[in-house]
Amino acid sequence: MFVIIGWVVVMLCVFGVYIFHGGNIGVILTALPFEMITIGGATIGAFIANNQMKVIKATIKGLGTCFKGSKYTKARYMDLLALMFDILQKARKEGLMAIESDVEDPHNSEIFKKHGDVGHDHHVVEFITDYLRMMVSGNLNAHEIESLMDSEIDTHHQEEHAAVAALQRIAGGLPAFGIVAAVLGVVNTMGSVGQAPAILGGMIASALVGTFLGILLAYAFAEPLAGLLEQKVEEAGKELQCIKTTLLASMQGYNPSTAIEFGRKVLYSTERPSFTELETFVKKK
Repeated sequence: MFVIIGWVVVMLCVFGVYIFHGGNIGVILTALPFEMITIGGATIGAFIANNQMKVIKATIKGLGTCFKGSKYTKARYMDLLALMFDILQKARKEGLMAIESDVEDPHNSEIFKKHGDVGHDHHVVEFITDYLRMMVSGNLNAHEIESLMDSEIDTHHQEEHAAVAALQRIAGGLPAFGIVAAVLGVVNTMGSVGQAPAILGGMIASALVGTFLGILLAYAFAEPLAGLLEQKVEEAGKELQCIKTTLLASMQGYNPSTAIEFGRKVLYSTERPSFTELETFVKKK
């Protein structure tokens, strides 16, 4: 929603001021289709040539998330921490072997079913159950598990950041493709030097639209999308950090209430529930 609002502000300020100062919008509108095909086609072609198919798919998927609100809300984090509390509490009361069935078959686990979207999020469930399984086996200590968690989170970050890097490269290339379109327009103009000055002026103006569009698309559209997607990648990593911190606190001997407090402290202040909010929510669950 805010992406659209931002773009509307950009368009109003750029084109509105241009028209207000007496600019001929007709020149831009006439040149727009041809310049967009040149710049857009070159950008798409370069994007395909520059990225593996998995990165292309991730970028397209990531662009879709840019137009949606963040799913990483306070309510989601409270549900996540309540899920962690329930499973750690069961392990503390009944022993680690008691959660083996929950870990091996989370889709049929009453604990995971109880916690809505978080309990059905494939990536979250897989991350939790993989490390609970290691805790149940007892073959690895807390430092070894922490190292594995860090490696997995880093790998996840690198995978997700590939789409961000692809968008940033698009933003970097758009001004250059705008110049290419402008140069072609100038070449076309130079081939028509016998035309009347008014016609030549219009052709030069059309050529310059290419440079204008390349810069505008780069810094008003592509670069903001890359920045927004990067923020969403960081949010996804923060959720994994919360799970990691909670599980490690439990392995170090802290009770479930204290362990989820460790996890709560990792969260961004804008989404972090207060101690009282989380305690009340966990008791209700």
